[in-house]
Amino acid sequence: MFKPIRKKINEIDRNATEVLLTFNRRGILAMNGVNGYPYAIPINYFYDNETQKIYFHGAKAGHKVDALKDSDKVCFTVYGDEHIDESEPWAPYVQSAVVFGRCRLLEAGPESIEQLKEFAMKYYPDEALADDQIARNGRATQMFEITIEHMSGKQVQEK
Repeated sequence: MFKPIRKKINEIDRNATEVLLTFNRRGILAMNGVNGYPYAIPINYFYDNETQKIYFHGAKAGHKVDALKDSDKVCFTVYGDEHIDESEPWAPYVQSAVVFGRCRLLEAGPESIEQLKEFAMKYYPDEALADDQIARNGRATQMFEITIEHMSGKQVQEK
């Protein structure tokens, strides 16, 4: 159903792909948008290694919510972990992960608040600040969950 990476030499293993998903802070969420136009936006996210799901937050209404109500199929991409090989310092290596899955809006309640807290702890410097923000803005925040159907990662040298 999903195409394999064409150049196997560039493929990174599942563990390296998950590390990339865990430690990056932003990714691009792509979905089927209004009137058949693709819609891709940068988002902050949290990758849960235990459940192998991706969580992000957003408004309760808008283009993203409308698109996801029409089709729950998404593609999520992150890239980073750039490093230089001293033999060719002008051509960095960069890794990327591509995830295909289905996205759902989490219902308001304990599950949603729990995921919001996990998400917040990735971005806020301490738990007290995260708790304060959740208390002030949590009710206006919609949490989303991506169930991964396929994941791949690769590393390429940009030359």
